[in-house]
Amino acid sequence: MGGSSSTGRGKTKGSSPLAMTPVEEVDISAVRYKPPTLQAPHLTGFSLRAFVWLMESPLLGPLITSFLKSQNNMPQTLQQTVIPERPMYYPEYPPQDTEPGVVLVGEDRHPVERVHEALQYLPSYDPSVRWATEEKLPFLYWKIRDFAHAYSSGITTPSVVAEHVIAGVEEWNNKKPPMPMLIYFNADDLRRQAEASTKRFEQGNPMSILDGIFVAIKDDIDCFPYPTKGATTFFDQIHTVEKDAVCVARLRKCGVIFIGKANMHELGLGVTGNNPNYGTARNPHSVDRYTGGSSSGPAALVSSGLCSVAIGTDGGGSVRIPSALCGIVGFKTTYGRTDMTGVLCDSGTVEVASPLTSSVEDAMLVYFAIAGSRPMDKLTLRPSPLCVPNLLSPDNSNILGSVKIGKYTEWFHDVSDREISSTCEDALKLLCNTFGCQIEEIILPELEEMRTAHVVSIGSESFCDLNPHYKAGRRTEFTLDTRTSLALFGSFSSTDYVASQCIRRRIMHYHMEAFKKVDFIATPTTGMTAPKIPPSALKSGESDYVVSAYLMRFIIAGNLLGLPAITVPVSGWS
Repeated sequence: MGGSSSTGRGKTKGSSPLAMTPVEEVDISAVRYKPPTLQAPHLTGFSLRAFVWLMESPLLGPLITSFLKSQNNMPQTLQQTVIPERPMYYPEYPPQDTEPGVVLVGEDRHPVERVHEALQYLPSYDPSVRWATEEKLPFLYWKIRDFAHAYSSGITTPSVVAEHVIAGVEEWNNKKPPMPMLIYFNADDLRRQAEASTKRFEQGNPMSILDGIFVAIKDDIDCFPYPTKGATTFFDQIHTVEKDAVCVARLRKCGVIFIGKANMHELGLGVTGNNPNYGTARNPHSVDRYTGGSSSGPAALVSSGLCSVAIGTDGGGSVRIPSALCGIVGFKTTYGRTDMTGVLCDSGTVEVASPLTSSVEDAMLVYFAIAGSRPMDKLTLRPSPLCVPNLLSPDNSNILGSVKIGKYTEWFHDVSDREISSTCEDALKLLCNTFGCQIEEIILPELEEMRTAHVVSIGSESFCDLNPHYKAGRRTEFTLDTRTSLALFGSFSSTDYVASQCIRRRIMHYHMEAFKKVDFIATPTTGMTAPKIPPSALKSGESDYVVSAYLMRFIIAGNLLGLPAITVPVSGWS
């Protein structure tokens, strides 16, 4: 298997099965990287419809899924190999020391207080950067503090910006081809929210720095009174939204203005953003290409400048992949750091709600609004205290000079086009030359085993959530590529799932060993640039696991291990 090492697995005596070497005994220095060799058909149109029929056939379906899994060595890894480690059903970390140069922030405090405290440790806002001339600048690509300054200075109001947003949404929807970034949008409701925010500014009493900031919510997160469909055609009929999801409620307390429910890959089961139900959200930089997914609408909205912030979910790169392909910031938070109550997939072990923003600063401010574990996670996960970097402290003036960046060079360059990794490498060199960071070579064994463990984990957890509806006769109401995924996910056994959690423990060990040497691990976010949209995929969808594997190449550890991860743009579009 690609990314595996012969040093981590060997035969036992006689006719006994394969057995992995206990993880503490693996000689990491002897590991050799092998490029992955995922095999799966690329299907659209009639071929996809026929393949789904075969996959769902009681007689032929098990044969096809068994063949596909065998082609990718899944039975060998999960059923024919002894894995000596015990399962890790949730991410478990060793105790973490408080980082230098940070200030602890009580996560039980009101969101407004947390955001205000985070704001105190940012450099002072310089209006001259944005407002260098008297010319009225368009609102496109304003950041949070740009809006806040414009509102408090009387340059504009939330109501005025709301009209720009409404016009922008209509313009994108009427383009040829159309850009369906939102599934649910109510212009009158947007005006009402903006009017309330405008009055608060007129009275000199904004709720927070986030008051009047326009925010889109992915369609798998409850935002009352809008329906939550998960970008299906029917889920709102069986899922009643009675109140905001916790992350949405926290933002509402800060005075944000909700644009509506953003488009997505149906139920989050894909990373291109394709959606035949409501139309596929196209990449604002190149409309013949995908945004990436599953948070396709959130990424397109922020990238197009219609809002500074969107909230998505990330169970397999679904915030970071579209952020990378659309040239914005996507911050995947630590597992359990944000309360998932009110999110469709709120019981899995890999998914989190996270912000997509126009800048790293905006991601930090939004993070401090939505952060806060649910009580159950505080008991089971024991998260480290919430903290904010003190960027004003003299002790932090040269803190990047001590940072060590981990880089697994062979993996780093395993991309579809070497220009991708070379551009990222240039960014790392610039960081090191400017701030004195150091790059340390690391090795991360069993990367393909990690991919297998992740797909079984997220697949089994998703199928568990959706199976009652699948069995209740809703099967044909899902899109074809969702049905393909569910047919595969339904073939995973309890043995597969438990073995995957044993692998999770091994992968966690390898990463914790790497973090003894480095402060963070740097990779390209995706192994390819935004893929083109096949015209035949718009009507009936698309299944292309090879493209998905390229898009997910570097993002899986953040989900399987629950680690925080961020994608930032390193170059403009040509």
